[in-house]
Amino acid sequence: MHTVTMDKPNKEAAHRQDSGLFAIAIFKLGKAALFMAIGFGALHFLHHDLSESLLHLIAALRFDPENHFLSVILDRAELVSHHRLKLISLGTFAYSGLAMTEGVGLMLRKTWAEYLTLWLSVSFLPWESYELIRHVDWWRVGILFSNLVIVVYLVWLLKRKRMPATSQE
Repeated sequence: MHTVTMDKPNKEAAHRQDSGLFAIAIFKLGKAALFMAIGFGALHFLHHDLSESLLHLIAALRFDPENHFLSVILDRAELVSHHRLKLISLGTFAYSGLAMTEGVGLMLRKTWAEYLTLWLSVSFLPWESYELIRHVDWWRVGILFSNLVIVVYLVWLLKRKRMPATSQE
């Protein structure tokens, strides 16, 4: 029987890989929690007037209700129907479940989760690039950059895993 022992450099490389996967997993689990909260928020407004609730929030925060930006938000809130809120909650719950699956799979160091995360991250790049070209802001730059870092890291990691053990030394 042949046993393979890990020397110190390989242990350090494995630890770095685990740290990278752990960071991505935490990021994905954070996204899952955020989108879960958005989904519950959308469900909450099914039985409330969204525009009226926003007006109360604006007043409580002592914002100027005549502000152009707030007027646009209030106008758009009036267009959101109960059906649209149901669709928003359904979509955010589905996305939350997907992000939760990615995060838990990465935490458990499952290769399928690495491929799933890579595939999903790559699939969002065209849309994120389009949105960034349409309107440049730091938020969109950060989202695109974080997704690119995840893609590059996972491609590197998966390529490294496919190499024979002797060529990794």
